[in-house]
Amino acid sequence: MRAERKILPLKNATNKHNISNKKPSEASLFLGLLPSRKRQKMYNPLVHKKPYGGAVAGKEITITFPLEKHFNVKRVFVVLRKDEVSKRIELPYSHTAENVDFFEAKFVIDTYGIWHYRFEGVLPDGTLAFFGRDTDGTAIKGDWLPEWQLTVSKVDYKTPVQAKQGVIYQIFPDRFCKGESRPFLKSGRYHTNWYDRPDFAKEGADYQANDFYGGNVKGVISKLDYLKSLGVTWIYFCPIFKSSSNHRYDTGDYLEIDELFGDEEQFKTLIKKADEKGISIILDGVFNHTGSDSIYFNKKGTYNSLGAYQSKESPYYDWYYFDQYPDKYGCWWGSTVVPTVNKSAKGYRDLILGENGVIEKWTKMGVKGWRLDVVDELPIDFTTDLCKKIKSVNPDCSIIGEVWEDASTKVAYSQWRPYFMGEQLDGVMNYPFKDSIISFVLGGKTYDFVGRITRILENYPKESLDVNMNLVGSHDTTRILTVLAGVPAPYKKEERAVAVLEGELYNKAKSRLKVASTLQYILPGMPCLYYGDEAGAYGYEDPLNRGTYPWGREDLDLVRHYQTLGEIRRKYADFFLGETTFEDVTDNGFTIVRRCEKGELRLSATHQSAILTVNGEEVFKI
Repeated sequence: MRAERKILPLKNATNKHNISNKKPSEASLFLGLLPSRKRQKMYNPLVHKKPYGGAVAGKEITITFPLEKHFNVKRVFVVLRKDEVSKRIELPYSHTAENVDFFEAKFVIDTYGIWHYRFEGVLPDGTLAFFGRDTDGTAIKGDWLPEWQLTVSKVDYKTPVQAKQGVIYQIFPDRFCKGESRPFLKSGRYHTNWYDRPDFAKEGADYQANDFYGGNVKGVISKLDYLKSLGVTWIYFCPIFKSSSNHRYDTGDYLEIDELFGDEEQFKTLIKKADEKGISIILDGVFNHTGSDSIYFNKKGTYNSLGAYQSKESPYYDWYYFDQYPDKYGCWWGSTVVPTVNKSAKGYRDLILGENGVIEKWTKMGVKGWRLDVVDELPIDFTTDLCKKIKSVNPDCSIIGEVWEDASTKVAYSQWRPYFMGEQLDGVMNYPFKDSIISFVLGGKTYDFVGRITRILENYPKESLDVNMNLVGSHDTTRILTVLAGVPAPYKKEERAVAVLEGELYNKAKSRLKVASTLQYILPGMPCLYYGDEAGAYGYEDPLNRGTYPWGREDLDLVRHYQTLGEIRRKYADFFLGETTFEDVTDNGFTIVRRCEKGELRLSATHQSAILTVNGEEVFKI
C-alpha cells in the first residue's frame, strides 16, 4: 500500500485582515521578519525596492535601506553600475523605529538594460562599510560580496491578464489520449498496446523517433472535464503540425495539422469546447529549424514540392545553410533531420510573419498562446518581429520563450537577449525555478533555495513573473518522480529503459513530489503540469519520459493532490497576483508569504512537509 499524506478539505477563509493577535511592528515589517525574529540582515529586495522585481527606464525607483543602530552608520549610498557607467546615489536618513534607522531615496534610471548595485555606509571616522547580497538574497555586511541585479526594461509593458493565476497542462500529443483510431500512414511502428514502453532511442545524427501511439484531438476533447478538475486553464501542446516523427519538432508543414493527430475542423472544435470550460490553447512554435522531411527541404521526396535538398532552383533554397550541396548543411545540434533555417530569408519570414502566414492563421483560429522553441537560438530581430506579429493579431495572446537559464541575463551567440525589455517575451519556461525546487526537496540547503528563488523574483519584471511557465518536469527532462527517487540512474541505457519505480522508493518520490508541487503552485508564476506526472508516471530521459498517460492505472491519491492544488489556485486566485516574500528562514524551513488586498496566504515548508494558511486559517497540509 502506498503511503498517503493528509490533505485537508478547503475551507472558506475567515478573519480576512486580522493575521494574528499581535500586530507586527514597523521595523519588523520592513525587515521582512516576524515580530519575534531578530537577525542582523537588513535590506531585502522583495520588500525594500519599489517597483517589485524589474524597473522601467525613466520611471521612479524607491529603495529603502533599514540598518540596525549598532552599525553606527551615519550616511548610506547605493552604488549602481552598468558596463562602464556607475552612479552613486545617497539615501538620506528617513526615520528610526525600534532601534532601526531607515535610509530612503527615490531616483530614476534612464538607461535600460542590466544594472547591478550594492550599498556603502559611512562610519563616524569617514571610513566605508560595505553591504552586499547574502546567500538568501538579503543584505549582509562585508567586503567583496555579490551585488544585487536591477533589470531595467526599455518600456513599461503589461502581460495578458487572462494568462495569470491559472494552471498550464503540457501535452505530448501522441501520448496523452487516443479518442479514435485514425489511419496510420507514416513510416515507423504503431503501438497497438497503449501501455507499451516507448521504443528505445537510437544514437546518431539521423535518429528517427518513429514509433507512435496515436494520441489525437478527439482524445484531448474527451478529457477536457478531467483537465478542468485539475484546475487547468491552459493546454500547452508540444508541436501538432505535420511531421514525420512522434515529437513533431521536425516540422513538415507549418500550415497543416499532423494527420495522425487530427484535422483542422477537429482542432477548431477542441478550441471551442476548451474555451467553454475556461481553457485556452498554447501552441509550440518551432521556428529555428524545420524537418529534413518537409515540404520545404524534402530530403526524402515525400512531398509534391521542389525542396531545397532537390534543387538550387527551389524557392526554399535560400532558407538553409549548405556547406557542400546537398548533403552537408547546417543542422540544429548536428542532427541531420532538423536543418537550421535562415531566419532572414524573405520567403521564410513571409511564411511565418506574413499575411495569412503561420502566426496569423493559428492565432486567428483561436490559439491564445505561443511557446517559442529554443528562442535563444533565434536572431534578436526575428524574435522581436515574431512577438510583434503575434501581438498585432491578438494583443492578449501570451508569448512564452524556452530559456533554460536566468532569462534576464541570457547571452547566446555572444549577444545579450533583451527578453524583458518590453518588446519581446511575456514570460519564459522557468527552468532555474525547477532546479531550485528539486534541489531543495532532495535535501538542499534552505538558504540556497530562498536565495535562488529570490534572485528570480528580483531579476524578472513582475509582469513576467506572473506568467512564467513554472515547471518541475517536461518532455526534455527525466520524469519528476524518477528524479525525486534520489538514486543514481543506471549507467546503461538498456537498464534505464526497463527500470521500474515501485515500493518504498516510489513512496519516497511521491512524498517529495507533493512538497515540490505545492511549492510550484504557490510561488509566483503559472504552474505547468507535465501530462502524467499527476498520475504517477515515471521514466528516465527521452524517450522514456514520453510514455503514454496511464489511463486506468493512475495513482488516484496523487491525482487528488493535484486537484486540490488546482482548486487552491482557483479559490485564492487574487493572492497569486500579489507580491511574495520569505519569512522564518532557518536551516530547517521557511515561510512563503503571498500578500494582496484580501490578506495573506502563507505556506510554511520543510523538506518533508507543507502547511498552507489563508488569513490565519489552515486550508491545506501534507
